[in-house]
Amino acid sequence: LVIHHVSTDGESLAPFVRDVMTAYMARVSGNAPEFEPLAVQYADYAIWQRELLGSEDDENSLLTQQVNFWRKSLAGAPDLLELPLDHPRPPQQTLRGSRVEFTVAGELHDRLASIAKQHNASVFMVVHAAFATLLSRLSGSDDIAVGTPIAGRGERELDGVVGMFVNTLALRVQVDGERTFSDIVEGARESDLAAFSHADVPFERLVEVLNPARSMAHHPIFQVGYSFQNTTKATLELPDLTVAPLEVGNDTAQFDLHLILSDSADGEDMAGVFTYATDLFEEQTVKRFADS
Repeated sequence: LVIHHVSTDGESLAPFVRDVMTAYMARVSGNAPEFEPLAVQYADYAIWQRELLGSEDDENSLLTQQVNFWRKSLAGAPDLLELPLDHPRPPQQTLRGSRVEFTVAGELHDRLASIAKQHNASVFMVVHAAFATLLSRLSGSDDIAVGTPIAGRGERELDGVVGMFVNTLALRVQVDGERTFSDIVEGARESDLAAFSHADVPFERLVEVLNPARSMAHHPIFQVGYSFQNTTKATLELPDLTVAPLEVGNDTAQFDLHLILSDSADGEDMAGVFTYATDLFEEQTVKRFADS
């Protein structure tokens, strides 16, 4: 069973798998599957989103207000984060990539959670601050922007819909030698909360409006990704049939570097992975990033 990512997101797997299970059970019994009608379809969401955002010609529309926020938030941001590369950047991204897996031990996870509570923040925000600090040290820049996906499913009626609801946000943090790590956590918290509250403008449209320096050699606005994986797990339990997910190796890299952590309960290990562009980095270099 294959679905293209352009038409589905991670949260779509649970309803998709439930539909497959329902259909299988019905067919085994010699019947056609019967599905409860959904409250909304993806087309309803698309129409609602367009109506919600309004027109760019209306200065009071949500679209105009959020675009103005991003203009201010990203003003003066560097076009390119200069990380220490093992190879010269090619004139055009090939998107060839690989991955380095690692584990955040439960004890460290507890410490991250403790820092988060001290700052009325989330573990996501604390890790964001730590990642920005690492990127600052690697690049020598005090202005760090990373891209993060946001689910985009704000209404319960969308839980059962298969579709692509994910949007991408730019999270920008200032890191300099005069700031303590607590200051950076506070900055990440403020930046993240502001970004999440202005998350309705599709990233593709934002790039068109902001019109940053465009290059075939790198991603616009940010070149590093940061993700927390906390999607609903999809499982199949069928009589007389064993079903298991097949993990397919990923040999592509959308960004120069992408940190992905799997969310877990406090005290538990967190699975982590760095995906990276093999045109730019050697595996040992990325392993050193992970060890940092």
